[in-house]
Amino acid sequence: RWQKVLYERQPFPDNYVDQRFLEELRKNVHARQYRYWAVVFQSGAVVQQLCSVCVFVLTWWYMDAGMLSPQGLFGAALLSSLLGYVLFDAVDGGAGRWESGRTRWADLKSTLVFTAFTYGFSPMLKTLTESISTDTIYAMSALMLLGHLIFFDYGANAAIVSSTLSLNMAIFASVCLASRLPRALHAFVMVTFAMQIFALWPMLQKKLKAQTPRCYVGVTVLFALAALAGLATISSVGAVLFASLLLTISCLCPYCLIRLQLLKDNIHGPWDEAEIKEDLSRFLM
Repeated sequence: RWQKVLYERQPFPDNYVDQRFLEELRKNVHARQYRYWAVVFQSGAVVQQLCSVCVFVLTWWYMDAGMLSPQGLFGAALLSSLLGYVLFDAVDGGAGRWESGRTRWADLKSTLVFTAFTYGFSPMLKTLTESISTDTIYAMSALMLLGHLIFFDYGANAAIVSSTLSLNMAIFASVCLASRLPRALHAFVMVTFAMQIFALWPMLQKKLKAQTPRCYVGVTVLFALAALAGLATISSVGAVLFASLLLTISCLCPYCLIRLQLLKDNIHGPWDEAEIKEDLSRFLM
């Protein structure tokens, strides 16, 4: 009788297998089963970040066109930041702050230092890219914002995820666009607003998603509607296309993912590579 061993001579060819070979065949051992509404809920992170980029670009366009004053934007951003700061602690009752050991005084000092630093260097930010053409600035900003969306941490455990790189690319895009605004005050307010929407806003999103899922869904829907309303004031065609993109990501893509899961056919069996699960660190001493 044939045995699956190599240390004994057998009257069979080297590539011989008997009928029991496929008895150990297993299919889709590690395949995950997704639920539609659960995938739709998870897609909210992508929708929120697309809307953040849209709101940022719209805000810059309004300021560049003179339809939004820097004082008005700074006041609105300051008020929303205070509300978000209070909500950030109220969601979990201050448990996260207690675990991190960070005090409100430390948060205030960090805010004052960043604001003073940005305000002091705003004249330099305004003249930083004077020697670069406007078309190049727009192209670089678009590429940086696209990179921000690609490398952003949406909750997936992947090698491409880099929160630091994503934030740096967004801030670089904000600096490029701010340099094309009329005055240094505009550049200061624009960079400050970019830090709020690209750094602070995602932190609040993650806490809402973990602590209050229903509130997170409501905030996502309202934020998407606000972005669409602002885009509609500039271009109705752009608003329709952007709405189609959001619906595709939040509704159509989860459906396609679940349907494609039915076609998955990963096989596992005795031909797989051996996995060493024993701790071999003692041999490295």
